Amino acid sequence: MSEQRVIRPTPISGFPEWLPEIRAVEQRWLDHIRSGFERYGFTPVETPSVENLDVLLAKGETSQEVYTLHRLQADAGDNSDAKLGLHFDLTVPTARYVAQHFNDLTFPFKRYQIQRVWRGERPQEGRFREFTQCDIDVINVDQVPLHFDAEMPRIAHEILSGLDIPSWTIYVNNRKVLQGFYEGLGIADPLAVIRTMDKLDKIGGEGVRTILTGEVGLSGEQADSCLALARISGGDRSVTDEVDKLGVRSELLTEGLEELGFVLDSLSDLPSGSVVADLSIARGLDYYTGTVYEAAFDDDPGYGSICAGGRYDDLAGQFIRRRLPGVGFSIGLTRIFAKLVAEGRIEAGRVCPTDVMVAVPNAQRREAALRTAARLRERGFNTEVYHQVAKFGKQIQYASRKGIPFVWFPPLDEGGTHEVKDMTTGEQGEADPETWSGTD
Repeated sequence: MSEQRVIRPTPISGFPEWLPEIRAVEQRWLDHIRSGFERYGFTPVETPSVENLDVLLAKGETSQEVYTLHRLQADAGDNSDAKLGLHFDLTVPTARYVAQHFNDLTFPFKRYQIQRVWRGERPQEGRFREFTQCDIDVINVDQVPLHFDAEMPRIAHEILSGLDIPSWTIYVNNRKVLQGFYEGLGIADPLAVIRTMDKLDKIGGEGVRTILTGEVGLSGEQADSCLALARISGGDRSVTDEVDKLGVRSELLTEGLEELGFVLDSLSDLPSGSVVADLSIARGLDYYTGTVYEAAFDDDPGYGSICAGGRYDDLAGQFIRRRLPGVGFSIGLTRIFAKLVAEGRIEAGRVCPTDVMVAVPNAQRREAALRTAARLRERGFNTEVYHQVAKFGKQIQYASRKGIPFVWFPPLDEGGTHEVKDMTTGEQGEADPETWSGTD
């Protein structure tokens, strides 16, 4: 008999995985985020991990990072699976979902979606090939009321405030401000400038200026005005006065500043500095048309955005002859969580969710142990029975290694007394499976 080939297990770069005690904390975070979304009336949706390639490739530069799907043993000439790709975000699949189920949904459609997404980019700190996004969107027929633009950062603020993470700031801008300003400067391709300005935090002002005057074709004066706009920030409507001082005018710019001012006014009750207008925020994805958001850690802004999103006019337009604008944002759960894990800031949870482990005195009493466990489960305790007959010391050691709070000892004889051991205090005493509360 030939020896089986042994494959050395190694981690795959860009695909994070956690030990049980860390995964338990991540699941608590997911529950917190989910409940935060539901408090505001958002309903859960899940879409397939794959979409048709023509859908994914139609939206923005990130679509060039799509992983395509191929069957390893496909017949020669069979490329049917090659028309599918793993989704790189959750907004594009949602647009397809809304169009497909248009007649079955109630509008405005408020949905949340928590799923893995995949991007074929080079793994580095804060960037992964597989990660979890937590999205909410409001999609409506013809128009979405502007107050939803203000509700998005409010929800993000509430959720992030409930997580034990380093200090952060939510930054808000409006693509109409950017596009209107660039049009007022006489720039023929405002979207090219927006995509370039989105690189400001990565390559700096000089790097952006070089691209603007070289590849994009702006004059030095135009490039300087774009960078001057990007330097404007503030927590209230005073940002509009700063834009006015630059002397650029256009109807679209005025409209964008009014919308930005409305959002800032609506969020004025939040703690000072938690939401800030930052006119350097561009969001490189082409489908954003109005309000845009990004959030970043205050002590590590170069790490990348931990939340992002914005308003789009008609993302579902390629699927249905109805105008379906929307606004939404995404919490980058994996980006936030991985940073805290790497820095040792995550306090590990329990290895397993078991509340009580029922010990097995001997083979003859295993049925009694199973009945006791069943009753404890009926009363709401997560309960497992030790997997084999062994000395009590070994069973207790197993419970200790798994962080199980209580070990239950059924009676050695029928009609005898149950006992339970508190693994934290070491105390052990009589207990009744019908009345025991876990705090006795």
